[in-house]
Amino acid sequence: MGWGLVRGDERCLVLAHRRWARLVHTLAARALGDPREAEDVTQQVFLAAWRGRAGYHPERGPLPAWLVGITRRKTADALTARTRRLDIVAAVGAALTPPTSTREGPEHVLDRLVVTRELARLPRVQRDVLTLAFFGDLTQVQIADRTGMPLGTVKSHARRGLQRMRRSLAAA
Repeated sequence: MGWGLVRGDERCLVLAHRRWARLVHTLAARALGDPREAEDVTQQVFLAAWRGRAGYHPERGPLPAWLVGITRRKTADALTARTRRLDIVAAVGAALTPPTSTREGPEHVLDRLVVTRELARLPRVQRDVLTLAFFGDLTQVQIADRTGMPLGTVKSHARRGLQRMRRSLAAA
């Protein structure tokens, strides 16, 4: 199969994906702690394997070992990108201060305090995304553009954050 991949036989790539995608996904999920992000890494690994197939030398080692090496590099890249995005989100979120108005009634102030308390209980990335949405009045597309996160990731963080807030407020 390794030689077929090197020669550009797409069937070998399909077979390699069938055999080792689960291994690649498991390694990425363990390192990243996020199965969805691991799915992205898995796709990146097999795309990189296909594009870099000329660099694979079957006589030096088995194909799964080569794929594990690519997985480690792509996982490290994903962790670096995540850290960069979180730093950007945190910086933007910290720069945004909730607008204050002297015309706010007691109910509005109380609502703001409850929302702020619930936001503080969320994981950092969910809190930052929702802070940009509510206090920064940004759309999810704008948040994705500003932070560098994929739009789907922004939507997922917003949805999960709102669900957590809803459950917390319902319990209270």
